[in-house]
Amino acid sequence: MTDIDALAARLRAAIGARRVLTDRQELRTYECDGLAHYKVIPALVALPVTAAQVAEVVRECAAAGVPFVARGSGTGLSGGALPHADGVLIVTSQLREILDVRPEDERAVVQPGVINLQVTKEATPHGYYYAPDPSSQQICSIGGNVAENSGGAHCLKYGFTTNHVTGLEVVAPDGELVRLGGPAPDTPGYDLLGAFVGSEGTLGVATEVTVKLTRLPETVRTLLAAFGSTDQAGAATSAIIAAGVVPAAVEMMDALAIEAAEAAVRCGYPAGAGAVLIVELDGPAAEVEAQFDEVSALCAANGAFETRIAADDTERALIWRGRKSAFAAVGRISPDYIVQDGVIPRTALPEVLRRIGEVAAEHGVRVANVFHAGDGNLHPLVLFDDTVPGQAERAEAVSGAILDLCIEHGGSITGEHGVGVDKARYMPRMFSDADLDTMQLVRCAFDPDGIANPGKVFPTPRLCGERPGPRKGAHPLHEQDVAEVF
Repeated sequence: MTDIDALAARLRAAIGARRVLTDRQELRTYECDGLAHYKVIPALVALPVTAAQVAEVVRECAAAGVPFVARGSGTGLSGGALPHADGVLIVTSQLREILDVRPEDERAVVQPGVINLQVTKEATPHGYYYAPDPSSQQICSIGGNVAENSGGAHCLKYGFTTNHVTGLEVVAPDGELVRLGGPAPDTPGYDLLGAFVGSEGTLGVATEVTVKLTRLPETVRTLLAAFGSTDQAGAATSAIIAAGVVPAAVEMMDALAIEAAEAAVRCGYPAGAGAVLIVELDGPAAEVEAQFDEVSALCAANGAFETRIAADDTERALIWRGRKSAFAAVGRISPDYIVQDGVIPRTALPEVLRRIGEVAAEHGVRVANVFHAGDGNLHPLVLFDDTVPGQAERAEAVSGAILDLCIEHGGSITGEHGVGVDKARYMPRMFSDADLDTMQLVRCAFDPDGIANPGKVFPTPRLCGERPGPRKGAHPLHEQDVAEVF
């Protein structure tokens, strides 16, 4: 009996035989996340249904020295939930209960498998909603949002997941259940909650999440402005922000992205547009109306040849339909594509978009651009056909060049999709060795044995023993050990 066979037997005894998968055909279901460019079949899959079962699985992994990877809905786009070939994939999608909705505290307590949009559906009757809204919000899970610090169209005004999580119950890499934060806005001591959100599963597994609920706005106004070029749309974006207006969302799509959306959902965007902006304002009615007039004027002044204003929720949903479907829609115009994710200053949008076009032309591939224009978060989709020799390699080269452009203009290699396995090799281009060593120290404080989602985020595997780490014999989350790191 192999070590994995022995571990599988213990896990079946702990959480039930039907919740442990070892059949290769069943395991292939979990071989990748939303970034299908990378595939690894795990040694086994565990399907716990309670936090206690998650803890039991992690304890068994720790005792056997077997690595584990946590996975939610599998919608991630950086390979963050890519399995380990010799490890356990812990799927949390069946922990999907909304445990509490407390409008009087503006909080909800949910399990990690709860779908993002479901939180808003539960909170709406109370006059609230959950603000972070990734484009995949109909299928992505809160646990995955926590792992990647997901954003969405409305992150410009309301912030990312980290701004909306006040407490976590997590299973540490030794299997102990630990609470970080709570329902209050802030807690004393080191900000371990902030360290955990966005750590991409390298510090443990979230089993319960306390999130902030946001009051539904009095008024929401949405417009779609069509421009001849992305330069004009970028200039309009900069003008809106420079005027002191902070919209709930400012989204941009270029001509190729519009073409894909039309093919997929027939969103009816203006014909001949080189770019469209979706601008949404929300808040008190008087303020929104005044700002809406200003935004409309700024779009016209920067070259908008057509502006559409949503008259009701139905028209608003239609405007958003094309943008929300953009990633999947690209499959209508290309058999394969890489979704990239980088950040630049808003003022650099026109120049960076021009350079992306030039790089794509040099390599003979197409790039469709969809992005959160308001905060400079780019989502270029690099299109290719994997059946054509050399196209995948050229697409990878363009993808890397886009990240280099982001760094060159003072930006980042990720805004919300995470580093995962896809962008780990680019980390040294953005961070020094000292920076990476410091990050590794934090990881070692939580996971001294290096079994939580190994091979992700960092460009080369490093054992905690290779760097000054936490004191041996103590729980990695004990405060005295964290103090050694910070």
